[in-house]
Amino acid sequence: MARISFSYLCPASWNFTVPTVSPFPRQRVAFLGLFFISCLLLLMLIMDFPHWGASLPRDRQYERYLARVGELEATDTEDPNLSYGLVVDCGSSGSRIFVYFWPRHNGNPHDLLDIKQMRDRNSQPVVKKIKPGISAMADTPEHASDYLRPLLSFAAAHVPVKKHKETPLYILCTAGMRLLPERKQLAVLADLVKDLPLEFDFLFSQSQAEVISGKQEGVYAWIGINFVLGRFDHEDESDAEASQELVTGRRRTVGILDMGGASLQIAYEVPTSTSVLPPKQEEAAKILLAEFNLGCDVQHTEHVYRVYVTTFLGFGGNFARQRYEDLMLNETLNKNRLLGQKTGLSPDNPFLDPCLPVGLTDVVERNGKVLHIRGKGDWVTCGAMLSPLLARSNTSQASLNGIYQSPIDFNNSEFYGFSEFFYCTEDVLRIGGRYHGPTFAKAAQDYCGMAWSVLTQRFKNGLFSSHADEHRLKYQCFKSAWMYQVLHEGFHFPYDYPNLQTAQLVYDREVQWTLGAILYKTRFLPLRDLRQEGVRQAHGSWFRLSFVYNHCLFFACILVVLLAIILYLLRLRRIHHRQTRASAPLDLLWIEEVVPMMGVQVGP
Repeated sequence: MARISFSYLCPASWNFTVPTVSPFPRQRVAFLGLFFISCLLLLMLIMDFPHWGASLPRDRQYERYLARVGELEATDTEDPNLSYGLVVDCGSSGSRIFVYFWPRHNGNPHDLLDIKQMRDRNSQPVVKKIKPGISAMADTPEHASDYLRPLLSFAAAHVPVKKHKETPLYILCTAGMRLLPERKQLAVLADLVKDLPLEFDFLFSQSQAEVISGKQEGVYAWIGINFVLGRFDHEDESDAEASQELVTGRRRTVGILDMGGASLQIAYEVPTSTSVLPPKQEEAAKILLAEFNLGCDVQHTEHVYRVYVTTFLGFGGNFARQRYEDLMLNETLNKNRLLGQKTGLSPDNPFLDPCLPVGLTDVVERNGKVLHIRGKGDWVTCGAMLSPLLARSNTSQASLNGIYQSPIDFNNSEFYGFSEFFYCTEDVLRIGGRYHGPTFAKAAQDYCGMAWSVLTQRFKNGLFSSHADEHRLKYQCFKSAWMYQVLHEGFHFPYDYPNLQTAQLVYDREVQWTLGAILYKTRFLPLRDLRQEGVRQAHGSWFRLSFVYNHCLFFACILVVLLAIILYLLRLRRIHHRQTRASAPLDLLWIEEVVPMMGVQVGP
């Protein structure tokens, strides 16, 4: 109620008041409208909440795409938030150094460090190789540090100087050093540990120079492939149905098959619960299974992986061909002695090799013995002749060479095939990628049945892959049959197995086992960042965390505020009504007094 006094045309003692129009109805209408709009928006958000999770995978896939594109760009060495790491792969034929980098950990304990290979100003990978292998220093171990100096100097020139003291260096030696006596291995490693810290400021200790086993190398390769494919993203359930996850909240990992020139390797994750095995097989399984934790805290068991990994020496493509030629030579010469024949002793009477293209001639020499051969191009017969080389046993759970193989769930698994698995399918057959057994067998059989003259003419016309050479043309028939036998007869993959991908690159880049090595070696580094983040959060504002990370709480607070405003308005309305009822008699009295007076003035 407002009181307005009028004195114009009236004596000073004549004053009266009139009630003004209350502003509260308009405010109530405005606030009620705001309330209903807010409730409507809140209802829409709640109804759309199930779709929030559906939209996240697309965002994360887009982020992964951007990350892959970013990996091809030059590394910003001016960024102070980047950390660096070095891995030296000391192989049998040479040594290579790889420079990796990663940003600060994102704070999610489920995620690994986002490690990528460093690229120079020209966007080329920062990697350098020297020859021969470090095993050449076996007799002069005091020169081992001199041998690696060019690699470390190369890395020191690319890593920012102010980051050297916090950059870990790992020197991991493989096949060449494994063949040396342990005494010589230790002498080489001791020289590295003693001399390298005197010249370089990298973070390096005795435990960071070692000779790793074939099992470790296989595990590192498995980690690297699955990391690049994003299979360690535990909380990403976008492909839950497609991937048929092994564990809730954890994506299905992929197995790897890698056939080189001398050896063959297989690695894949196995369930933690296995069937009861006989004592001998159980002991073999313990040797071939590797269990490790990729989490930044050993107490987080959801990051524990159990991987079966085995390396088969002598089962690579080139070495298998040598074993096959030895078998072919010995059997033919023995047969000639028993039957009085002269098969293969001259070019006019060659041995017909079903594993070479039709019409191709060659000579096999072993210890003064000579066997003349000519290609027959019979792929099916070739496969049958290769079967004894698999050295399988009668045990149901044994694979190549009678070695125990952990069971594979072929209905819920996925594999990637590298090296010879890719070359055999792509270089001349041009069907690399998704592997299909019957299609591959038909293409390989057709190739073997072609005349050697036709194949060489097609090669000259550029009809094969640019990676194909004459050696590939010559031994493609044999290697395709060997790969097929190893995969289906050795490892027992079904002939129609649909989840094998043959590849040379993953997301357009070659994945080295050194990536898996540095991922494993640095797995505890995020714990340091998480602890620092926890200290900052303890002194920070809980309000910011609540509103940023908890949408439900945010909207609940909005609703509480709106309800408080409504209750306040209702209270003001009740007070207004009370004042109106209390002042009504006084208003009537004032009106009765004023109206007669106004009537007296108007009369004249």
